[in-house]
Amino acid sequence: MFTTRFAPSPTGPLHLGHAFSALLASDQARLSGGRFLLRIEDIDRSRSRDRWEAQIYDDLAWLGISWEMPVMRQSDNMHAYHSALKGLWARGLLYACHCNRRDILAAASAPQEGAPLTGPDGVIYPGTCRDLPRDPASEMPQDTALRLNLRAAATVLSGPLSYVETGRPGPPQTVTAGIADLQQSAGDVVVARRDMGTSYHLSVVVDDAAQQITDVVRGKDLSEATVIHVLLQHLLGLPVPRYHHHRLIRDEAGRRLAKRDDARAIATYREAGATPQDIRRMVGL
Repeated sequence: MFTTRFAPSPTGPLHLGHAFSALLASDQARLSGGRFLLRIEDIDRSRSRDRWEAQIYDDLAWLGISWEMPVMRQSDNMHAYHSALKGLWARGLLYACHCNRRDILAAASAPQEGAPLTGPDGVIYPGTCRDLPRDPASEMPQDTALRLNLRAAATVLSGPLSYVETGRPGPPQTVTAGIADLQQSAGDVVVARRDMGTSYHLSVVVDDAAQQITDVVRGKDLSEATVIHVLLQHLLGLPVPRYHHHRLIRDEAGRRLAKRDDARAIATYREAGATPQDIRRMVGL
């Protein structure tokens, strides 16, 4: 059965871009006779707030969106992320990273000719800590950033990484990339941040599998990260859903909306007397 989700972070007000993504996913589930789920991505405990979570529920309900209960909250699922990390660590696919942002920027400041400096996670990590000595039988460290070792991953996977993209014009398309491409475009990404014990990349694939998501509906700004997610799905033995990367809602200057842009918050339009139908028109639905 077609199953999709909307997965906001409770770190600020939902804006028109969120409304478009949630409405599009909800509409697709309804038209397919499928399921629409809600997930609260609150692994960043330093920025997540109960009031923003409550407003997410209010705004979505006002838009006419309904979802299955209970709502998954990532902060309740840390054991699953830890278990996935332990499995990857035991197979030698992770390594501890002790670099700070300044270290990474300094090491990456002279990239190879033709190589990109930034990727889906910002500055591409140059692999400084990858080859530090490690006891194969050592326990996975705590309170330390953990990175995915793409060199090691390449030795346990055969063939390219691929997924079905449904967000482009025309019929569904198969997108294919190799680990070598990922090494060039993203580098050894963080799968557990020191201050969180997990990361967006790891949590999202574990959660999508747990919720049996068949179709991920999200913005084009996350399309670059999808190959990272497909790689993790393969390494963890998880199913690969279809992906629908939709257009982004932008302001008059062409900038992608962000939570700091409170002028376009759904709550602001509600208070000004807008209707859910007005919001649909604003985002082109």
